[in-house]
Amino acid sequence: MSKVVNLNKFRKQKAKQARVKQADTNRRLHGRSKAERAQDALQKKKLESSVDQARLEHSPKSDDEGTTPPTPPTPPKEES
Repeated sequence: MSKVVNLNKFRKQKAKQARVKQADTNRRLHGRSKAERAQDALQKKKLESSVDQARLEHSPKSDDEGTTPPTPPTPPKEES
């Protein structure tokens, strides 16, 4: 015979594991001193700088990422 599984316990156990994992992630992100965060930010900035310096070509498109092109001005409406 197959084993009877209580789905309610399984659901609660799975939710508890997710909460524990989220708590661990939050501890790593927010449980650090200001000096540690500053050091990580500096390391990230240096890494991005070294990656940018290693590019073979600078494409002008990369400078405009995330911006929308300007819209042409609309002509004034004529009154009748």
